[in-house]
Amino acid sequence: MKILCGTAGWTDKTLIACKRFYPRGCSSAEARLRYYASWFPLVEVDSSFYGMPSASNSQLWAECTPKGYVFNVKAFRLLTGHQTKPETLPASIAMTLPDTGKKNLYYRDVPASVLDEVWKLYREALEPLRRAGKLGAVLFQFPHWLTSNPEGVAHVEACASRMEGYTVAIEFRSSSWLDERHVASTLALLRHSRLVHVIVDAPADVSNRAHTVWETTHPDLALVRLHGRNAATWNGAESAAARFDYDYGDDELSDLAGPIRSIAASVGTTHVIFNNCFEDEGQRNATTMMSILGTDAVRASVP
Repeated sequence: MKILCGTAGWTDKTLIACKRFYPRGCSSAEARLRYYASWFPLVEVDSSFYGMPSASNSQLWAECTPKGYVFNVKAFRLLTGHQTKPETLPASIAMTLPDTGKKNLYYRDVPASVLDEVWKLYREALEPLRRAGKLGAVLFQFPHWLTSNPEGVAHVEACASRMEGYTVAIEFRSSSWLDERHVASTLALLRHSRLVHVIVDAPADVSNRAHTVWETTHPDLALVRLHGRNAATWNGAESAAARFDYDYGDDELSDLAGPIRSIAASVGTTHVIFNNCFEDEGQRNATTMMSILGTDAVRASVP
């Protein structure tokens, strides 16, 4: 049983501002990553969702973390179908886009030749991590308006095809994918395409979330993402940190450890990512989870 725990990001503004995780003097991006990596064997790169990642940053991350360290990387928002501001694209791509008069672009708005270049640049940005053996899963977090209709299925399959050769994880936000009517076909789709089903923990009885289904679809990897259980902030929060502001209690973490151990018994490796990114909640909860899991949890190694 091999379970790696970590958090979604290591540079959230509220994490740095709270001054409870990083020691005094740990103020550069490199120093913070080195310190974070001394606590956790896994991290999720969150910034790659908001802007295209770069090969130079990936190279730096690979160089300043221990051998065998694991980075899960979120797919850029344009590729997952989210609204995307043109200025978040590389200048060489933005200047080739047609003027639609819209503030935001969507995948369907972008010419096929430009999409080819975006996909190419995204894969190139991951290469330093992959060459170093430190790239875990590439996480595609789809928006709630991507439903399980034929167009939605086609887009998931297209993303899988574009990322052939990578370990790709899929997180749905529309409940239509994993409801009673569609759960079997969705899991079958993921298994057929060798995609990792992301198991989510999130507030109960809110919109814009998929059902929690404790099933694996990939022989080598399971991925659990814990978003907290703050129903009051799930919709309408001004920032991700505010939306996922939730401090799991020890009893809640103990309850989650059971099914995590169960799925971990059926795959090679299990990743547990805390996405409750307000201040140091995720870091504290991940540390507690590692303690609860005991010897089943992989410990961080020092460079």
